[in-house]
Amino acid sequence: MRKSRFLVGAVALSALAGCSTVHGWVHENFHKTEAAAPETVAPAEPEMVVAVHTGEFATVQQFVTPGGVSVWLVSEPSIPILAVQMAWKGGTASDPDGLEGLSESVTYSMNEGAGDLDSLAFQTAMEDLNMSFGCSVESEWTSCSVSSLTANAGDAMALVAAAFAAPRFDEGPYERFIREEEVGLQTRETNAGYLAWRAASQALYPDHPFAREISAESLEALTPELARQQMRALMTKDRLIVTAVGAITPEELAPLIDEVAAGLPETSTLPDVAPVDLAAAPVVEVVVDLPQPQSLVRFMGPGIDRNNPDFFPAYVLNYTFGGGGFESRLMKTLRVEKGLTYGVSTSLDPNPSFLTWSGGGQTKNESAGEFIAGVKDEMNLLIEAGVTAQELSDAKAYLTGSYPLGFDSNAKIAGQMMNVRQENLGVDYFDRRNLLVDAVTLEDVNRVAKAYLDPSRYSFIIVGAPQGLETAASAK
Repeated sequence: MRKSRFLVGAVALSALAGCSTVHGWVHENFHKTEAAAPETVAPAEPEMVVAVHTGEFATVQQFVTPGGVSVWLVSEPSIPILAVQMAWKGGTASDPDGLEGLSESVTYSMNEGAGDLDSLAFQTAMEDLNMSFGCSVESEWTSCSVSSLTANAGDAMALVAAAFAAPRFDEGPYERFIREEEVGLQTRETNAGYLAWRAASQALYPDHPFAREISAESLEALTPELARQQMRALMTKDRLIVTAVGAITPEELAPLIDEVAAGLPETSTLPDVAPVDLAAAPVVEVVVDLPQPQSLVRFMGPGIDRNNPDFFPAYVLNYTFGGGGFESRLMKTLRVEKGLTYGVSTSLDPNPSFLTWSGGGQTKNESAGEFIAGVKDEMNLLIEAGVTAQELSDAKAYLTGSYPLGFDSNAKIAGQMMNVRQENLGVDYFDRRNLLVDAVTLEDVNRVAKAYLDPSRYSFIIVGAPQGLETAASAK
């Protein structure tokens, strides 16, 4: 094993207590095993099988490590940086009732110390290794990412392994998390985006885990020990998937991944989250009073699953409707022609647990009704007259031409692969995606517009002091 090329700072050096490298310290403290009897012969490890998919955007090597972790790797020898992403199915929706914020406290704490390294020593070790490591959590996924020079990859991944094997959850950093969240409880009450989310969730899916929010009471109930237990439920070997990009081979990467996973429990019993059925939810218009000169307008309707043949026609149509910046109908009409807003946009979310077609923008309180009426008018125009052949051509040219920009760094490629893995799209998706966009016809997008853009399917949430909503109601 090569020696580390970094010198730890004084605090970290003290914490390491005489160990010459973080890697050695991890092995000494977390990977102790009983010595085998002299006559015992360790069984040979099974040969690792690597499946190689060569595509237009990347050559992806798929393998399962000897420890059982599924990995997708793009070997990029020209850039001496290793980017690793790890994800586990399960997130904030799994927080027990009354403990909202628990999973967020877990990911906040993951780089705040491990084993003998307190928070400062851990951060110092990362700085000396010129690496980054952090975790985050969403409603359904928990994720961690690592980036380091390939030359330091062994030591960097050993430090991450320590974080998974023996996280500290010290009172100091944990209390800091609580204080930051308490500040957030106050600031969110004047945050128009947050108030719009709260109003929409309470109106459309009030009893679903996605609608729950952190409270002062839930923060008071959180403890480091509860966070430790939740970490062991969220981050398990059976839920772990990995993507990586860098100047490294499968044979070099596999033991690093297994070292990281060695400190994780084998399985978890976290339940899956039932999907939100937005099509069955009521269609509402909700106004949230907030004293400010502008109104935030959000609108949301049922979306389309990726397995639905209408998905890619809708994806292309969304560019023309509101997803294409200044090339979209909504921007051309509501900003350029009418001067009602600086920006308005739409997006199509294919998350099978929460399928939505949504959008929004801000406008003066006095023009809120006109803004909403303008959105509905554009929906009706797309239903009645459809898009033009030129609009379709422009949308497809942009969507296919801009796609390679998502592959211009190791971190972006790792992120693209992780998205594909999380959505079970298949390793050939990178090659199929542009073909699916190009296959969309004018008949397809105009059929989808009629099926999905009926304004009566969309709920509108307005935050501010809106005026003229009678005008909006008349634009059906």
